[in-house]
Amino acid sequence: MPLRAPQKTVVKLLGVVTVMGALAWASVPFYSWFCAVTGFGGTVDVAETGSDVILDETIKIRFDANTDPDMPWHFKPVVNTMELRIGETGLAFYEAYNPTDRIVAGTASYNVAPFEAGGFFTKIDCFCFTEQVLQPGERVLMPVTFYVDPEITTDRDAKYVHRITLSYTFHETDLPEDYAALDVGGSSDTSLN
Repeated sequence: MPLRAPQKTVVKLLGVVTVMGALAWASVPFYSWFCAVTGFGGTVDVAETGSDVILDETIKIRFDANTDPDMPWHFKPVVNTMELRIGETGLAFYEAYNPTDRIVAGTASYNVAPFEAGGFFTKIDCFCFTEQVLQPGERVLMPVTFYVDPEITTDRDAKYVHRITLSYTFHETDLPEDYAALDVGGSSDTSLN
């Protein structure tokens, strides 16, 4: 029995909704993959060791720190700018302080600007790779080790970049179970570090 016009319309609309839902679901992992491969959107590269090549040409790195509006920490770079030779390993520190009377956990998201430099900014080690937990009143220094890949000097767009900004934003996250058990009811037990 053939479908009537209203039934065909409903079937077509359901098909469109299904396709759009599938595209929406797939867009986030696809975009993340695309950014990681191309450096688009300021996504950085990750390495286990420093560069084998260090050029005489220098580049300035600017450090930026932000917190999500709901994150109670105070967060800032220890040094605002640094000048390195391209390929040289740099070490920078950020300071985080928990002014509250409770244990607070957080994770950092990051990006690099300009976007053309993202794929050439390489992190070796970073506090952003793990969840951070601060006790009430605790202040910590968090390191990031990095270098700028010498291939930046031959890239069609990135070779004109002379200043890179590394920006972090901390977001509050749920406490890990071992800390959450201690913090029930806002306890300020600081026996864990």
